[in-house]
Amino acid sequence: MRLLPGLSLGGFLMSALLARSAALNAAAAARRLPASTCGRAAAALPRLLAAPAMGSRRCSGLRMADQSAVAEAPAPPAPVPLPTNANEQLLRIRHSTAHVMAMAVQRLYKDARVTIGPWIEKGFYYDFDRPEPFAEKDLRRIKKEMDKLIGLKLPFRREELSFDEAKARIEAADEPYKLEILDSIVAKDPDAPITIFHIGEPGKANWWDLCAGPHVEHTGQLPKDAIDLESIAGAYWRGDEARPMLQRIYGTAWESAEQLAEHRRIQEEAKRRDHRALGKQLRLFSIQQEAGGGLVFWHPRGARVRRLMEDFWREAHTAGGYELLYTPHMASLDLWKTSGHFDFYADGMFDQMEVEGAQYQIKPMNCPFHVLTYKDEKRSYRDLPLRWAELGTVYRYERSGTLNGLFRVRGFTQDDAHIFCLPEQLADEIQGPTRVLDLTETILTKFGFTEYEVMLSTRPDKAVGSDEIWDKATSALREALGAKGWEYDVDEGGGAFYGPKIDIKIRDAIGRLWQCSTIQCDFNLPQRFGLEYVSPDGGREQPIMLHRAIFGSLERFFGVLIESTAGDFPFWLAPTQLRLLPVSDDYRPYCDAAVARLKAAGIRAEVDPGGRSVGKQIKVANQDKVPILSVVGEAEVGANALKLEMRKGGELGELPLERAIEVLAAAAEKAVEPIEAL
Repeated sequence: MRLLPGLSLGGFLMSALLARSAALNAAAAARRLPASTCGRAAAALPRLLAAPAMGSRRCSGLRMADQSAVAEAPAPPAPVPLPTNANEQLLRIRHSTAHVMAMAVQRLYKDARVTIGPWIEKGFYYDFDRPEPFAEKDLRRIKKEMDKLIGLKLPFRREELSFDEAKARIEAADEPYKLEILDSIVAKDPDAPITIFHIGEPGKANWWDLCAGPHVEHTGQLPKDAIDLESIAGAYWRGDEARPMLQRIYGTAWESAEQLAEHRRIQEEAKRRDHRALGKQLRLFSIQQEAGGGLVFWHPRGARVRRLMEDFWREAHTAGGYELLYTPHMASLDLWKTSGHFDFYADGMFDQMEVEGAQYQIKPMNCPFHVLTYKDEKRSYRDLPLRWAELGTVYRYERSGTLNGLFRVRGFTQDDAHIFCLPEQLADEIQGPTRVLDLTETILTKFGFTEYEVMLSTRPDKAVGSDEIWDKATSALREALGAKGWEYDVDEGGGAFYGPKIDIKIRDAIGRLWQCSTIQCDFNLPQRFGLEYVSPDGGREQPIMLHRAIFGSLERFFGVLIESTAGDFPFWLAPTQLRLLPVSDDYRPYCDAAVARLKAAGIRAEVDPGGRSVGKQIKVANQDKVPILSVVGEAEVGANALKLEMRKGGELGELPLERAIEVLAAAAEKAVEPIEAL
């Protein structure tokens, strides 16, 4: 985890913005505006720009302020740092707690059969096969039994068995799922040791399961006041819909009660920020079951945000030396066979369609289309590097049970880019000025994400490409990360079979990590499609292909952005930046004329549609999370001015209309300040 430094491209842009700001200040002075008015407006600009930090609502006593927070409320306690599974003791606690939960379940419900029970990012789960469904009240009963087992301080004991011994013991226990797991272990590695872990002593509260560990020494080392059972869900055995439906009990475990309390607080905050609920409340998007699951409808307010995201993305790529592409939504099945997707990715593709006797496939990825574009012309080493980018919509088959708002859909837009370069150009393409890492930093920071984790994944056992090209590419990625000064972890052997990669997880406002950006070398597609360029000696060489996505999925990134900001988008990105609230219809003509001027200056302004009191207008604007409001009455019309007040408290003051336009336009141009973490 790290805090990003300043941006090279951003620095250039900020210099220009500062120059513009100075010019505006000079113009204001020339107009002899009241100093207090200009000062208030200038002082409030940074708050206009910033994405709101969670828990930062304030009441100013003004009629505009969002009154959902209480001014006298005490400041929230400082957040408790939460460890991750990189903490080996926490991992042991979670793994051991999962076993204790399974033991408690089988002590209480004799008809329950166990399957698997791993630790996960925030806790653990166990899957059970049981005729009767678990209910919420069962969780309380199970937790009570777990507390008893923890109090007994039962030891964890490791035992190694032969395959035949393990099979006999599992059959005697009537655990069919464990028998299947045992067979899969041996099928994968006939020489693998078969280990089980016991809880308790032989003949005394003994329970066991197939397991490789690690565990704590005894149940008394598990902090019962830092453990909770959270929910029940369904899960197919082995993730196969043709197999039995199991019952999954999720739990969480930490090192202390304080950590558990912090986890619960964050969980509650995550519910408040759920992008599915906010998407409906703010009228941003919907998923219509009448049209089919996993297909996103962007409503006007959400479409405005999307357009701004896309416009900034295109401008940043053009400034970075990229050319933009548009490619088809489907292609001949033969293309997907050549690319290898049909052989290796068929489960994630929709069924083929027949067109005039030929088979066509809707695209799950954009990559082969960029490869064909490269292949359409004869290329020389003098042409390289080529940098191509596309906001291309792809379609992937996802089971209905896995669909989740914008996070898991069947049709989505990827911000794919592919760079075709010489081997010696690779490192500079990743780390050179305005290149991949800089561009990634620029775009993520623009949307308020300044903290993330980086992972470099290296060659797996099975891979395409020579050792030499893998070594060169991996070294180039390492050198680029080192030159950038970024901290990163290494996943040895974790790369794709076709090349090493860099993955970037962004951290949101409540500390969650989201996988978004990927930088991936691809030795597979250039080889499959026979890509080449003419080398300086007149020979034919294969180019390096670098695949890169920053948003990843535009829909998913938008969902993360909604949750990180709780729907309070930074001013430059807000669907509606300013709403005028007329005291009566007598002032609507002035509001309409003012909005026309504001829109002409590029400000997303609107007038409340009317038919309700000013108080109701303010309430609706607060619900819509409009950042700037202006009540318009006789005084404003008479002065040809707007009194601008921030929804969350504070004011810009009363400004002449033209000055208000200048102030808001300047604010809209600036980059967003970092989202503050809890």
